[in-house]
Amino acid sequence: MKEKNKNLKIISNPIVNQSLCTIRDKNTDTEGVRLAARKLTRILLYEATKNLPQKNIKITTPICECKTKTINDDITIIISPILRAGLIFTDEAVDILPQATIRHIGMYRDEKTLKPVWYYNKVPMPVHNPKKYYIYITDPMLATGNSLREAIRLYVSKGIPENNICCISMISSPQGIEAIFNEFPSVKLIVAAVDSHLNERGYIVPGMGDAGDRIYNT
Repeated sequence: MKEKNKNLKIISNPIVNQSLCTIRDKNTDTEGVRLAARKLTRILLYEATKNLPQKNIKITTPICECKTKTINDDITIIISPILRAGLIFTDEAVDILPQATIRHIGMYRDEKTLKPVWYYNKVPMPVHNPKKYYIYITDPMLATGNSLREAIRLYVSKGIPENNICCISMISSPQGIEAIFNEFPSVKLIVAAVDSHLNERGYIVPGMGDAGDRIYNT
């Protein structure tokens, strides 16, 4: 699939490809899936956070004073994993961005309707200056897009600009990508792979099976 939308970024390099190969293989055990997934999520997070605003500062090294850049400290960064599989991003995210706040979102998919069902919402916080909020919603598999759209709606409803919201998935379907951009054309989407299609149960083909089951051995 070609990147037809400028807000869709498909990350591909040898480390990404090797990690995808590991998590897709049905013979990879839980530990192997988890380690490969964490490696993959770190790469995706580095790409996603390129949109963070920076400021110029002066510091003193052991050698001399110099000018450099750092992330603005007057913004609010939120990492929002969709439970439970989205948690695999959390450890890497807090290592990369220790100043970030973690806001969990809990949804499960109704297997008959394929619609998301809410069971946990840790996002009912006040937003005083929404333009200074940068949101990273994480979900390993972007299948139908229904859960991710619900999560995006939650933040957009607080006045946070779409272009300040970035969604990060390891594997996605064309249908899921289309569903996201049809409703939210200005959000950013970072993925490692776009697979062929969804099957009759709403699973990505070839995919990796149920990401939560494979990551958490359930």
